This record gives sequence, structure tokens and C-alpha cells, in this order.
Amino acid sequence: MDDRFEMIRNTHQASKKTDLSLWNEAAAREVRSFHETLSGYRPTPLVPLAGQAEKLGISGLYVKDESSRFGLNAFKALGASFAMGTAAKDWMPGEKHTFVTATDGNHGRGVAWMARQMGQKAVVYLPEGTAKSRLHNILAEGADAYITDLNYDDAVRLAASKEKEEGWILVQDTAWDGYERIPKLIMKGYLTMALEAYEELEAFGTRRKTRPTHIFLQAGVGSMAAAVAAFFLNVYREQPPVIVIVEPKKADCFFRSIRKGEGKPVAVTGKMDTMMAGLACGEPSALAWPILRDHAYAFISCHDCYAADGMRLLGKPLPGDKRIISGESGAVGPGVLSALMKDPELAEDKEALKLNEESVVLCFSTEGATDPEHYRAVVENGKSN
Repeated sequence: MDDRFEMIRNTHQASKKTDLSLWNEAAAREVRSFHETLSGYRPTPLVPLAGQAEKLGISGLYVKDESSRFGLNAFKALGASFAMGTAAKDWMPGEKHTFVTATDGNHGRGVAWMARQMGQKAVVYLPEGTAKSRLHNILAEGADAYITDLNYDDAVRLAASKEKEEGWILVQDTAWDGYERIPKLIMKGYLTMALEAYEELEAFGTRRKTRPTHIFLQAGVGSMAAAVAAFFLNVYREQPPVIVIVEPKKADCFFRSIRKGEGKPVAVTGKMDTMMAGLACGEPSALAWPILRDHAYAFISCHDCYAADGMRLLGKPLPGDKRIISGESGAVGPGVLSALMKDPELAEDKEALKLNEESVVLCFSTEGATDPEHYRAVVENGKSN
């Protein structure tokens, strides 16, 4: 087996694990009540893929399809809107502000969209190599947006410097020492997606087995993965699911941090040229890191080909299954699951995760085709990176 796929069991032992009580069902309902006030809010569909589950030899596969969220083709506006709306409660009527952020695409589009809803300005910085389609989507929301010659983490530092220089409000979905309030609100915003999935699973439950035994979550800085993992570990505390964190090989900061085994985050530096642009982040969020360090079961670092496989799996469904248009960062979970169930060279990893015919797997397709040209190249023409 080559190094395109590596998995490590989490053997971190903390004397006191990170408290997950903040990420409970009541908190999620409070957050959703805010989102329900926004124009265009509606729950996104949880799609059962019974045919694919049977093919893979598991009991159930459910994929939360975020491609229709607020018409923005990704889940990110959930976090940005909740953080920005909460921050605005401290303003005097009629105040004008500029929000600033760095993004691989989806988060910045969410910030730009919410700023327009609020009648405010947004400035967005994107890392080197960002697809022009993602830039244009942000510009279409009325923001000032620029593709820089920086990697993601350096673009974040640029945005943070602008907050200090210009007096703008930084809305970043990663936290560091001294910058935690907004990132925590963003993470709380993602609870709406988790709550919807939980309720949809419960609704399906009258007809089929739905309680997830495994949840595959992709990580960039880890904010979404940590919030969703914490929520489900709360609501299913009597039978907690196995949490599997998946990252691109070129930006696997959580995987490397766990492998080093010192309980501290490790950064990935330099170019992170993965097609999973939304996951091309080299430094774990200070808020997400302890949650995933203490509570995730395993971490997987994988080549782009697994995301491509997931895009095709979802985009060309088996008879009876619904099609899901999932982008590079959204499809990697199903792609990795398929490999684990089908590739004999991954049999030990499959056994370590306790994946079998009784397993019920939940995945989150966090984006649609945010780079349509590349999506067609992967799904229609077989491109794998």
C-alpha cells in the first residue's frame, strides 16, 4: 500500500477530556431559531443512499446535502451569519462597519452574503490558486475580494492585520490565543446543520435503522468537524458514534498533530496544493483542536483521488439512490468510506474502525460544485486530482 491513504487511531489519553456540554441540543435549537429569521432559510435534505449502502456492505448511509443552503452552494453561511448577527447586537442603530475575512471560497461567500443582508461592507482575501469561479461568487455578493499570493494561513494573518490597521471586524472561522469569541460563534452556527441532520435521522427512524454508528467529518481548521462531532456525541451519549476525521494529504494538520502524540497542534506549512480547496488549511483552530484531540476515534490523511471517487459516487448514483452534486471538499467522506469497505489493502483499517454490515454511516456533503469546470472534469471525465 502506498502513502495515498494513512489512518491513525487516536490514542491520546487526557486526564480530563474537553467538556462538550456547550454543544447540546438546546444550544442548537437556539442557534436555529436565529437562522429561521433569515430570508431563504430552510433545512437542507438528508439523503439516504440505500443502494450504495447495500453495495458497500453496511446497514445504512446518509449524506447531508448542503448544496442548497441559502442559495450559496455550501454550509458556511450558517456560521458566518450567526457570528455576524450576534456581533451586531452590540451596535448602535445605523452604524456602518466593514467585515474582513480570509477564505478558500465558501466561508468568504457566506460573510459577503451576510454583510449584504445587513447593509454592511465585506472585504475578502483568498489564497493563491483559488478558482476564479469562487472569486466571482464572492464579488457577486457585493464584497471587495482579492486572490493573494499567500497560502490560506498567511491570508488569515493578512485579514487579521487589516482588522488592526483599518478598524474592521474580523470574521474568521479559526481561533487562536486572543481571538476566540467570533470563531466560537461561527462554530455554534454550524449546530443548525447538525440539529437538522439529527431530526431527519429521527424522522427516517420509523422505517429503517438510522442511529449512526460512524460519522465521517472532513477537517480544514476543524471548526465544522468539532462542532458537529460534539453535538452528536452529546445527543447520542449513551451510544456514541465513532468519529472519523478526514483530511487531504497536503493539508493534514490534525493527522500530523495526533501522530506526533504530544497533545499539541502541529502546523503544515508551504503550498497546500490539494483540489480540496476548502480543506487546504495548515493550522488547527485553537477551539476545534482540543475537542477532536480528545473525542475523535481516528484520523485519516488521503490523496485527492479519494475526494474524486466520492464526487463520482454521489454524482452518478446507483439505481434508486438520489443524485448529490458534491464538490471536492464535500465528497471526501463517502470516497474514503467506499475505499475502506472495498479495498482489501485497507482491511486492517476497516476492522479498526469496526465497520461492518451493522454500521450506519453519516456524512456531510458540505458544498456543491463550487468550481463547475473542475467538477465536470472529475465526474464526467474521470480526473482524480
